[in-house]
Amino acid sequence: MKVLVVGQGGREHALAWKLARSESVTDVYCAPGNAGIAEDATCVDIAPADISALVSFAKDTPIDLTVVGPEAPLVDGLVDAFNEAGLSAFGPSAAAAALEGSKAYAKEIMHRGNVPTADSTVFEDIADARHFLQEREDQAWVVKADGLAAGKGVLMCATRIEALEAAEGMLVDDDFGPAGARILIEDSLVGEEASILALVDGNTIVSLEASQDHKRAGDEDTGPNTGGMGAYSPAPLVTADLLAEIEEKILVPTVHAMKLADTPFRGLLYAGLMITRQGPKVLEYNVRFGDPEAQPVLMRLKSDLGLALMAAAEGRLDEFGPLEWDPRPAVCVVMASDGYPGSYETGHTIRGIEEANALPDVQVFHAGTTTSDGEVLSNGGRVLGVTALGDHLADAKRRAYEAVRCIRWDGAWCRKDISDKAREL
Repeated sequence: MKVLVVGQGGREHALAWKLARSESVTDVYCAPGNAGIAEDATCVDIAPADISALVSFAKDTPIDLTVVGPEAPLVDGLVDAFNEAGLSAFGPSAAAAALEGSKAYAKEIMHRGNVPTADSTVFEDIADARHFLQEREDQAWVVKADGLAAGKGVLMCATRIEALEAAEGMLVDDDFGPAGARILIEDSLVGEEASILALVDGNTIVSLEASQDHKRAGDEDTGPNTGGMGAYSPAPLVTADLLAEIEEKILVPTVHAMKLADTPFRGLLYAGLMITRQGPKVLEYNVRFGDPEAQPVLMRLKSDLGLALMAAAEGRLDEFGPLEWDPRPAVCVVMASDGYPGSYETGHTIRGIEEANALPDVQVFHAGTTTSDGEVLSNGGRVLGVTALGDHLADAKRRAYEAVRCIRWDGAWCRKDISDKAREL
């Protein structure tokens, strides 16, 4: 079959790369793609937001399955438009994508399904938020922009004062634009984070192997939140028993609550979790593959991804057998531009990607790259996701950083401790 991947980041490169290696897939297209994706797929110059152009391309080609990478087109109704045109697409409807598009709505679904999560309060007026915080103890809080903020709209606040400053930044100073016009202030959870991704067809749930993201910019989880600075899979924290508990208490109730709300969920359900002493609790939902979690997870997947995604899109997951995995762990290290997650420069020539890719069990996924005069240039904050398999986690980390050392451009940097959390457990 012919598959179209929508998007241009590291997640989309991982999807295109894996689909290109699926026996069921004959051709892979990507709109718009990037310099690395062009090596695994035919790139098409259509923006993810141009839904009508994507529908026309899918009809004319014709495309058998469209896989939507980023969240924004899902929230904007891309899958709805494809389905109305009689085209198959992997991803939720706009109504179901509100699970990521609005953190307040996500909390409503959690409450309906009795899904464990942190207590939170929604605010649209700074005076109300200020009064709320002034009446509470001086403790750690989490302040979240309600809408889409490219993974950066969650601020961890150690004190009441910091929480107030964060709330003012969103509601008064417009730090996150429309996404921060409504905010959530919630209790800070203590524990270890884990990411559970699952294929869902409205009824059947097929969990993928667990992973763990590293959201903070600096080593030892310091600095501001980012879109993700690295990930590894599997996450030793998530044992078979814990995964069963997560499925029972979180995934199944969530999918059931979505069905009862007349917004059945089809696509990729991502549960960002905090594993607390009281058990797993939901931090947030995403409605697409995580980035960079997709890179190590898909690196380990041995099953035919094309068949799995088509089964989910067509409501046939119950007919699809269990997924097969490479038992070896994988580590993804994100290489970023100087200044990220703040302002950064682009257009720097990148050297050493071919050298890194030549190393055993290494794949460099492009996140923010372009080409000019035959050279690969930096074109984003997160530029590359250097991913490696190893016989054990320490070996995967060693191989990933060996590949990182092959790559260079002006201002390149990365965290040095990706996967170290696993060895602390």
